[in-house]
Amino acid sequence: MAADVSLLLHRAGFGPTSAELAAARTVGYAATVAALTAPTAPDLGAPQAPLPELGPDPFARLRAPTLAQRAKADEERRQQTKRITLWWLDRLTVATHQTREKLWFFWHGHWATSVRKVIRPQLMLTQHKSLRSSFDFGVMAHRMISDPALIYWLDGQLNTRTAPNENLGRELLELFMLGIGRYTERDVKEAGRALTGWKIDYDGGRAHLSPASHDGGRKTILGVTQEFDAHSLVDFLLRQEDCSVFVAERLWFRYASSTEPIPRSTRDAMVRAFPDSMSMLRKLFEDDAFQATAGGLVKQPTEWFVGALRQLGLRPAKLSDDMQTYCLNGLDRLGQLVFAPPSVEGWPAGADWLTVGGAQVRLNLAGRIAQLVPVGRLTPEGVAHLLAVDTWTNRTYTAMKGTTDPQRLLTLGLASPEYLVT
Repeated sequence: MAADVSLLLHRAGFGPTSAELAAARTVGYAATVAALTAPTAPDLGAPQAPLPELGPDPFARLRAPTLAQRAKADEERRQQTKRITLWWLDRLTVATHQTREKLWFFWHGHWATSVRKVIRPQLMLTQHKSLRSSFDFGVMAHRMISDPALIYWLDGQLNTRTAPNENLGRELLELFMLGIGRYTERDVKEAGRALTGWKIDYDGGRAHLSPASHDGGRKTILGVTQEFDAHSLVDFLLRQEDCSVFVAERLWFRYASSTEPIPRSTRDAMVRAFPDSMSMLRKLFEDDAFQATAGGLVKQPTEWFVGALRQLGLRPAKLSDDMQTYCLNGLDRLGQLVFAPPSVEGWPAGADWLTVGGAQVRLNLAGRIAQLVPVGRLTPEGVAHLLAVDTWTNRTYTAMKGTTDPQRLLTLGLASPEYLVT
């Protein structure tokens, strides 16, 4: 099977421009994989979207607030949340190191934490910066287990020696580090005990361990008994073979196929690269099994939206206030806003994105985006080139040939199955 550079670029990033696709075809598949997963040049686009400075939480300066003060502070929080959401979408659009940005986006969905419960965008931004600090899964796991946003999201600040809860312990085993079926209910309870005692300094944006609230006794987890605490538990889980296998499975699920299981040989090659998640991803891209998944992965709404803006030369930060609001509302209705996954399980995948309601929202949003692009004469072939689509099916081509309106042609291309599925 010939290695498909187009498939690689669509899966590794948020949608290649026609120039990026042409350049990759010139240098070939192997060189493109190397450039994507180990870039040597600085990211020339990312500095255009610097990390925002939010300042303190508006409630931090209030003591016994009035209803009016509370309403004003709530609105400030909403505006801060909108600001970080637009910033991240903008960063995804302008960054040239697309594979790095896509992998950080993957990890956000893996350690799924939502501002809708956490409330404080400052804590979400702190978590985001922690995730960006390393692609090493071990480093990441240690930082997340004491991350104030994740702790609050899973009620960890309420987990004490005298009133233990299992929320974070269960998700650590099931969704973050091992996977379903690789632990027992006793393991969950004992992990919950190991994670007791963490408190959040909301004004400082940090979490700290309170020895008086922590259960320092011996716990038995996966058949091993010791005085586990949060970080010794993470170290222990990192040493389990199931951990590296689970991470390989999750990368396959999001980058290759949400329906077919990962082949054993592919999994083993990725596991050997653990805990470096970028190296694991490189092993996936170099595997023949990755190429065999072409045409089977549905773009998530963020992937679809960011890819469209990249290919059309648009930026979220440069849109009008009304258009920014329209786009965020559209993504929300499609079911995916960054910083706001629907549950600790993260966002769905595959056919779950293919709903009648979602198709209408996507068509409307595509139409509004198309109106922002100054195009003259346009053909179906021109739209395919612009959107880095290899070819249209007869059905799509027939529909596109039936109109001469360039904005309508572009809308049809953005809403087409060929654009939505890679």
